[in-house]
Amino acid sequence: MDHQLNHIVDKCRQARDFGYGALSTGEKLAVALVLNRADWLAEMNYTIAEAIDRVDCDWVKRLRQAERILAHSSDNR
Repeated sequence: MDHQLNHIVDKCRQARDFGYGALSTGEKLAVALVLNRADWLAEMNYTIAEAIDRVDCDWVKRLRQAERILAHSSDNR
């Protein structure tokens, strides 16, 4: 797994387990997209399209892969 993908997956696990409070805005948006948390996007006043536009291009390419990793990981809840 590449460094950026690993970072996204780690942030998703952190947010899933403890909330997204300590993350940067870009990380929060990426996590909300990966975890399918439209409520988090709404709390931040972002639409899905705005969130995708705001997240780093290199990260956007990895969001679906991060979702798959989390769905198939042994710590999935």
